[in-house]
Amino acid sequence: MGRNWWFLILTLQAVLHGVMGSMVKLQNGGFENIVIAINPGISEDDRIVSSIKGMIKEASSYLYSATKQKFYIKSVKVVIPLTWQSKPGYERVTTESFEKADVIVADPYLKYGDDPYTLQYGGCGEPGRYIHFTPNFLTNDSLLHVYGSRGRIFVHEWAHLRWGVFDEYNMNAPFYATGPQKAEATRCSADISGQYIFPLGTGKTRPCKFEHRTGLYEPGCQFIPDKVQSTSASIMYMQSLPSVTQFCDNSTHNTQATNMQNKLCNYKSTWEVIMDSADFAISSPVTGPLLDPTISLLQSQERVVCLVLDVSGSMGSYNRIGRLKQAAEVFIRQIVEIDSWVGIVTFQSSATIKIGLKQITSDSVREMLASYLPTTAGGGTVICDGLQKGYEVFMQKYSTAKGCEIVLLTDGEDSSISSCFPAVQSRGIIIHTIALGPSAAKELKQLSDMTGGLKFAATDNLDTNSLIDVFSSISSQTGDTSQLPIQLESKGETIAPRGWLDGTVIIDKTVGNDTFFVFTWSLSTYPPGILLKDPKGRKYSEADFTIDNTNVRSARLQIKGTAEPGEWSYSLMNTHTTSQVLSITVTSRAASASVPPLIVKPFMNTDNSVYPSPVVVYAEVSQGFLPVIGANVTATVEPQTGTPVELQLFDSGTGADIQKDDGIYSAYFIKFTGNGRYNIKVRVEGKDETVRRVRRQSQALYVPGYVEDGAIKMNAPRPEASEDEIQANLGDFSRTASGGSFVVQGVPPGGPTDVFPPCKITDLAAELLDDDGDDDTFLLSWTAPGNDYDVGKADRYEIKLSENPLSLQNENFHSATSVNASGLTPEDAGAKQNFTFKPEKFTKENGTALYFAIRAIDRSNNTGEASNIARAVLFLPRVLPTTPSPTEQSPRLNTVTLIVVIVCPGWSQTAGA
Repeated sequence: MGRNWWFLILTLQAVLHGVMGSMVKLQNGGFENIVIAINPGISEDDRIVSSIKGMIKEASSYLYSATKQKFYIKSVKVVIPLTWQSKPGYERVTTESFEKADVIVADPYLKYGDDPYTLQYGGCGEPGRYIHFTPNFLTNDSLLHVYGSRGRIFVHEWAHLRWGVFDEYNMNAPFYATGPQKAEATRCSADISGQYIFPLGTGKTRPCKFEHRTGLYEPGCQFIPDKVQSTSASIMYMQSLPSVTQFCDNSTHNTQATNMQNKLCNYKSTWEVIMDSADFAISSPVTGPLLDPTISLLQSQERVVCLVLDVSGSMGSYNRIGRLKQAAEVFIRQIVEIDSWVGIVTFQSSATIKIGLKQITSDSVREMLASYLPTTAGGGTVICDGLQKGYEVFMQKYSTAKGCEIVLLTDGEDSSISSCFPAVQSRGIIIHTIALGPSAAKELKQLSDMTGGLKFAATDNLDTNSLIDVFSSISSQTGDTSQLPIQLESKGETIAPRGWLDGTVIIDKTVGNDTFFVFTWSLSTYPPGILLKDPKGRKYSEADFTIDNTNVRSARLQIKGTAEPGEWSYSLMNTHTTSQVLSITVTSRAASASVPPLIVKPFMNTDNSVYPSPVVVYAEVSQGFLPVIGANVTATVEPQTGTPVELQLFDSGTGADIQKDDGIYSAYFIKFTGNGRYNIKVRVEGKDETVRRVRRQSQALYVPGYVEDGAIKMNAPRPEASEDEIQANLGDFSRTASGGSFVVQGVPPGGPTDVFPPCKITDLAAELLDDDGDDDTFLLSWTAPGNDYDVGKADRYEIKLSENPLSLQNENFHSATSVNASGLTPEDAGAKQNFTFKPEKFTKENGTALYFAIRAIDRSNNTGEASNIARAVLFLPRVLPTTPSPTEQSPRLNTVTLIVVIVCPGWSQTAGA
């Protein structure tokens, strides 16, 4: 049964894993189990919960109307932090957590930042990660004037999160040219009326000036909408207008607007994208009266974890049992949080409770728990027995196991594992699974998925340090970054006799508490030579390290207090007679509860890939919800057998990366060597000269004011943090983190053939040049794709143009007018390319807009998707009469040429609200 289920789930291509662990279900048009989690750093405030209830009730009704009676909100779970006082109405959490919530309530890092937003990193139609509301947004009614009602804002953000649509405004390109001396506000629909004004800073305004050089209104000009409108669209532009109750559809969509919806969805309206969703395909209009949403209040509990560890005979191979003790000891001594409860179970042909739950209140408790870790292996593999004993450990202390966690590690298969799945799921236990080696039970993935747990894989390759990385990543999901264990370094290497493993570790100013250096070695029974030096020159040798007397081949040093920030250098010498693997792991925690640490969160677009679909690897680098850009980010993708692959991740807005400078680094992975599990590890290095924090450039629209009864009524200016606050000195830093695992099926025997096309070009820009007075030369620019997605060099390009952008969408691309690109040669992936040409058939008319798209083809005729669609507008010269000179026998004209360029794809706005 378990094996049949495994093949069944492999046939279902997972939806974008961006809704990280979301448990939302759609039943008969009703969204169930939406999780809204409050950060533990938020002070207790009943107004927040009351506001959430009101927001959800209003949002359900508004969503129902906006989707033509297709969808509504049926049930919501609000997770109350453990730091708040318990109340009789609070239930116990099960699989819900802050880290996996659909909506989070958290303070911004900087003083000003109440703009609601949705973190999006996928393309059009792909869901996002979470919606972020601040407590002030939920409780400060003065913000209703600038954002609109909270229920309407929720629907705006829910469309981002669930259906992957984008904003129809653009704060970086607020206007677009429509003709000579004519521009419009970037909006949808274009029927929304208003006035164009320039604030004078004294409470007064004046009409905006038109700039002939740009063909747009002057910088600082604002569009002030009329409060009373006749149009009902659109929610993704300005849901705060009372008349707006619908999404833009193909009849109201503004194809000229320079917004992210047009760029990323190739001029599809938001309603068309929603109609293309899987939700829409399985839903019919809801009949009967609309019921109010059910809202449950759940409270987080103290962390309770049981390690359920395989000690069967196969664990004796490749020193797996020794590596298990090394890695689990890191978890117990360094990772699991203070005040947590931890127990240990081992299993082989039967299971044994090694020790019941003990609360971690001191280092001595951690040491005692570590002493119960297994050191010998033998017997068969009965996973369900281990899970049952883990459950019994919980029930020795609690009346329910809901919300408790099991960390299950196994290297073997068990044909009976699926027999306990119903019981496991009914108990509400979260199960994190670790598949060690190539033969671990395939059903582990299903076990994690059904219980809301994490899933990892580790190989027998010691150079990658993968097992320690996995245990280092199993931290609490509460959202409390002050207690979050952070891995600064993880590195292993095979070193010859008398050879050295040298390197440096940066301890930046955001971390330093609870810092551990752990060195391990693979063969010898005595330690290597150890030299560690802090930034002030203090030296530590092997005599300063604690070496476990159970011979697990590891040495540990805890730095007392807060570790000295700066560069720590280390040298390990292999004193063994043969080559062996030496490794280093460094973990730390935040230096201050008031300053959030720099963190990296790796993830993938899917955890279940069917060849030849690529896997997109992402890494979000941030500090307190602010994106961090300019870092060097690499991923190591390791198959269950074979050589790991290094992958450079980019935040360039090209290739797999949707948005430039949003702190999310991305790349395609296509180097599949076979079927099975692959694990991911991400390394981030930041240099003070290049890294910086940036604003989230997209958020809910802050409406500057309204025109009411002909009078302009301005709202208070949007508060802004200073650039000095945002771009504060970050210094050098380094991070490593495990990104979990994914499964691939369908790879042909002998490995992949050339089936991968060039990736989609996403930054095509068009410009109309003044070529010696002949105004019909166009310049196209873009970033070159690869032969296989973003690797290598494509063979050739196809370029198309049209006066209708819809003619350039993927399905219509082949029939659009071709541009002669025979002299155009693709460059290596990532190179910037330009191409100039004159259209062969082009009628010059004032205000003519031309649209362009491009796609790449490789040597095997694999064809990439059509690019984003770029737009350029032609304005003909104005003819000015002059007075003829006495010698002239006929009138003469002087001309002034004005060329205005509108570049659709160059927008720098980050996808979000």
